Amino acid sequence: MFQCIGFAAADAATPMAPFSFTRRDLRPRDVAIDIAFCGVCHSDLHYVRNDWGRTVYPCVPGHEIVGRVSAVGAEVSRFKAGDLAAVGCLVDSCRDCSSCRAGLEQYCNTRMVTTYNGKDRETGEPTLGGYSDRIVVTEDFVLRVPEGLDLARVAPLLCAGITTYSPLRHWKVGPGQKVGIVGLGGLGHMGVKLAAAMGAEVTMITTSPEKERDAAALGAHKFLLSTDADAMAKHAEYFDFVLNTIPVSHDVAPYMALVKLDGAQVLVGALDPLKPFPGSALAYRRKTLAGSIIGGLPETQELLDFCAARGVLADCETIPMGEIEGAYARLAKGDVKYRFVIDMASLKGAAAAA
Repeated sequence: MFQCIGFAAADAATPMAPFSFTRRDLRPRDVAIDIAFCGVCHSDLHYVRNDWGRTVYPCVPGHEIVGRVSAVGAEVSRFKAGDLAAVGCLVDSCRDCSSCRAGLEQYCNTRMVTTYNGKDRETGEPTLGGYSDRIVVTEDFVLRVPEGLDLARVAPLLCAGITTYSPLRHWKVGPGQKVGIVGLGGLGHMGVKLAAAMGAEVTMITTSPEKERDAAALGAHKFLLSTDADAMAKHAEYFDFVLNTIPVSHDVAPYMALVKLDGAQVLVGALDPLKPFPGSALAYRRKTLAGSIIGGLPETQELLDFCAARGVLADCETIPMGEIEGAYARLAKGDVKYRFVIDMASLKGAAAAA
């Protein structure tokens, strides 16, 4: 077994604290990774606080993982010790259903196994994530990281990046298209960068006028205040595609009005029930309202290669492990530009000081 140290939540009310545990011995196709950086997703906070009522404690969060391979199983062919590698939001799936065979493991018809708070398909034990010094994952769910990149800024690509890249690719966003990105946070900032890199005209849509300068710096060509009724009316049926990153229940109707004939609005943020809106908002102009989550392994590898080729990386604040509770407090207030990333070189010191 691999002896590991991490930070875990013991329950919904207790601060994160050092946690010693073991990872499994290498199976023939397993890859062991020494973790260098792990991004902090808003989902981490939800799971730690049990906001969704399904957290298994102790909970070691983290699904934006980048590091170097330390050991491989006897049948591993794609990785060797010393290689840069990454792990995203899932570490296994049934691999046999129609979704898995199509490289869409995130939509596994049986059950994808999430990187933390999931259940190992062989042992039934809970999965533990990237707020730790190492992780063991089957080769099929490990991603190759191109050399020469800022690894801290790569980490958020494994969730925030692929969550926005996947719908942009599926709806074939590219040159000549007008794309609106709703909300400028961890997801929205990646949506702007990626859509711009794909050659689309990108408009940031937000309630916050103070975000205009940041949006432009990220690559947005235009800026639209959703609280400005006249400006919204002038952009009626303007967009081919609207990526909506708002993370809470809201009214999607104003954004559907921005979508042109045969266009689409895709939700990647809100998991709560949406406010009702008339079916005519879709039917009369053959519009689509859809949702999307992360991406499968082939698409996530494609994202990493695309970002390396285009120089697209996340904007982040790197923090030591010992500051995770402060980061959570700021994250709850939306006070981050635009993703926290934990430097795992700080882990042992934080554990010793706790």
